Amino acid sequence: MARRSGGGMTVAEAGRMGGRLVSEKYGPEFYEKIGKKGGSSTANKYGPEFFGRIGKKGGKAVTAKYGPGHFERIGRKGGQKVADLIERAKALEAEHPAAVAKMSSKSSSKKRPATSPRT
Repeated sequence: MARRSGGGMTVAEAGRMGGRLVSEKYGPEFYEKIGKKGGSSTANKYGPEFFGRIGKKGGKAVTAKYGPGHFERIGRKGGQKVADLIERAKALEAEHPAAVAKMSSKSSSKKRPATSPRT
């Protein structure tokens, strides 16, 4: 969008500035909280199957835009990244076994909340 005469901000600039200020004031937890509220409200209004419908619609749009092999390509790319990270971790563990043991004992003491599987 173009700048307004008189030096005012565009709508995009004002939105960006407002978003940054809200983020600084309330932090990332705020966005998580309002996102959950919005998701719950949407599920109550349209039903939980609504998310499946819009997901399929989005998937079809992505397939139309990038081609039928797109999801396979990005899946392979992600899988390769995970394999590379595992190999890198194994190499670091071989070089510094005491440091890795210390790190893994710290991470195992932090309990993650249980999550329900995606449907």
